[in-house]
Amino acid sequence: MKTNLEKEILNKMSQDPNNWKWMFYFNRKDPRLIVPKFIPALGWTLNFASPYSYLFIIALFLIIIATKFLKY
Repeated sequence: MKTNLEKEILNKMSQDPNNWKWMFYFNRKDPRLIVPKFIPALGWTLNFASPYSYLFIIALFLIIIATKFLKY
């Protein structure tokens, strides 16, 4: 369970403009895979510094392709 201080530090990381490259969040120090967008009302995004985000995207594409080909 994370303390309020840890949550506050992580939230400040996602609000730092230096961690955003165009519309993509890129921060190696942030352990989260999914982070709130710079404007939180717009939803969530992936942390593209994490290798797991690329695995997530590949898995998502494979699921989409598999459902397309496995349809009767």
